[in-house]
Amino acid sequence: FQAEDGIRDVERSRGLGDVYKRQLEIFSQRHPGWKFTQLFYEPETARTNYIISTMGGSGPALFWGASDNIGPFVELKVIAPLEEFFFRTFLDSFITEPIPANTWFQGHLYQIADRVGNHLCLVYNKSIIKYPPKTISELRALGKEIARDEDGDGKPDRYVLAWNYTEPYFAVPFIAGYGGKVLDEHNNPTLDTEATIKAAQLIYDLANKDRIIPIECDYEISNALFLDGYAAMIINGPWSWGTYIENGIDIGITRIPMIDETGRWPSPMVSPLGYSVNVNLKGEKLKVTLELLKYLTSKEVELEFTRAMGTIPSRIDAFSDTLVTQNEIVRSSIYQMEVGQLMPVVAELRWIWDAMRPSYQSIFTGRMKPKEAARAMQQLAEKLIKENR
Repeated sequence: FQAEDGIRDVERSRGLGDVYKRQLEIFSQRHPGWKFTQLFYEPETARTNYIISTMGGSGPALFWGASDNIGPFVELKVIAPLEEFFFRTFLDSFITEPIPANTWFQGHLYQIADRVGNHLCLVYNKSIIKYPPKTISELRALGKEIARDEDGDGKPDRYVLAWNYTEPYFAVPFIAGYGGKVLDEHNNPTLDTEATIKAAQLIYDLANKDRIIPIECDYEISNALFLDGYAAMIINGPWSWGTYIENGIDIGITRIPMIDETGRWPSPMVSPLGYSVNVNLKGEKLKVTLELLKYLTSKEVELEFTRAMGTIPSRIDAFSDTLVTQNEIVRSSIYQMEVGQLMPVVAELRWIWDAMRPSYQSIFTGRMKPKEAARAMQQLAEKLIKENR
């Protein structure tokens, strides 16, 4: 099978691969003469490779990844509907709250999840912060205490918070905190709104007016600042937490601070992650693949990943296991997930990201104001969707 590898840290990626390798070896004992292998790629490469190979009549039997792959895969007819292959009792064994674990699209089931979430949270260093801020006003007050210019160059060397805020995906929680979304229920872009403008202005002000987050910050910079203790908190996802723990940081996980003006929690996109089946499979290979899918989504295997990676399992019996309920980090991740927004699976979302990026990033280089950038994002999104449709 082929899987996305969105984990940036090499050691964590190896850890994930080790769990899969061990589980595939166990499963292979049921099927002597069959060979089960895994292929890991970065998300964009995984998607492209899978599409090309499957449209050519071959490709991996299973694809594992986030649910936002489903829309493009269905449109290109590279994955099979799954509802006819499984009894209702099996499908009913997966959670539906806080988010539905399994992904239905256009009336058919196309992905069965082995975990849920994959969302941004506020991560804090307990040796620096005992009680994380619950609101943006508390964040600002704490920032004034922590931000310091230690070398006298007029720029802070320590920050209350760092995150990859110049990437649109990392700004979406704040847009939602002002009551906005990037797509409406008809999959039309909704970027030229007060919510987008206010969210962008807030992030800009935290860096340039309050000066409690770095003026320039991408994923690598924010990660380094947090790892080295120069940022007390970071907004990041579960793929990163193992790295922090392995580097000796006593981390806490909680919700991104509430927007005082609206009384809303910032709402990161959340998604199930799981398995889709190659549309080309038939006969015995299809039968064995479906058996493998059921094995990889069993309670025991899901909890193995929870134990190794701190993931949130998708099955009801695993979700309620003490390994989840008594794990502070997993419980806190669920606490943030409860106010998340389900990631759209439609292809339009990819064009939304492409449309947002240039204008949104122009805000932080001083070339655009938030209101102007929101209008430009909307226009480009409409153009890209029209051209691609």
